[in-house]
Amino acid sequence: MSAIITLTTDFGLADAYVAAMKGAVLGINPRAQLVDICHTVPPQDIARAAFVLGASCPYFPPATIHLVVVDPGVGTGRKAVVIRTPEADFVAPDNGVLSQVLQPYLAGRAGAKRRDLKAAPGLEAVAITEPRFWRSPVSATFHGRDIFAPVAAHLSLGVPPSEFGEPIESLTVLPLPVPSRSPDGTLMGSVRHIDNFGNLITNIRRRDLPSNLKNLIIQVGDKAIHGLSRTYGESSGLLALIGSSDYLEISLKNGSAADFINARVDDDVKIIEKSHQ
Repeated sequence: MSAIITLTTDFGLADAYVAAMKGAVLGINPRAQLVDICHTVPPQDIARAAFVLGASCPYFPPATIHLVVVDPGVGTGRKAVVIRTPEADFVAPDNGVLSQVLQPYLAGRAGAKRRDLKAAPGLEAVAITEPRFWRSPVSATFHGRDIFAPVAAHLSLGVPPSEFGEPIESLTVLPLPVPSRSPDGTLMGSVRHIDNFGNLITNIRRRDLPSNLKNLIIQVGDKAIHGLSRTYGESSGLLALIGSSDYLEISLKNGSAADFINARVDDDVKIIEKSHQ
């Protein structure tokens, strides 16, 4: 059976880990179509993996299986899970790496470390506890090869999620900061991701901004940008624009905005309308 299985890890490209996971999948389903989303997530950076996964998943066909192994708790008591949504399946550790893709389903108190799944429409979630689908023996340090990859392969062959273990009623989540607006109209957001070009991708979407995009001042660190550009090459120097994922980005023409500003993930981004100065 042909099925798409994506892989997102922090394994890098210099070692055999990614190839071993692919081999474990293909040994069970030789017809699986394996697609690499990213293997250069910074080591143990669950939040970065959650963002990368969330930015790419919407562009895959329905029923794609997303295999995610950014797993600093490998070998501990953390759960391994299979999640089925109306759009896709996910195989991952229960450590928050699915926070962004599952945000529409996760009910509960904002800021809570776990979210209730009982009322999530169309979502099926199980803990991976059935060893007959695993490689044997299982390495305590490489569940990606011995548990997650085989489970994704069997899932691609039509095994239903319920076969892999017991249902779960909650899921670990990360805090996903959202923009806020002060009484004077100033919009406060933050840097969520820094891409390979040094662009600062914020948590501010186009819908959060006023209609007059030229009437804005975007402040990051000690830098101020007046108005939004349409493309990366439209303005000289530092610029702001709405990127392909519909988030506000800060960019430097022919350079790295992150290096130029000395910016980091979680840095504040302030949006001011000129009329509110």
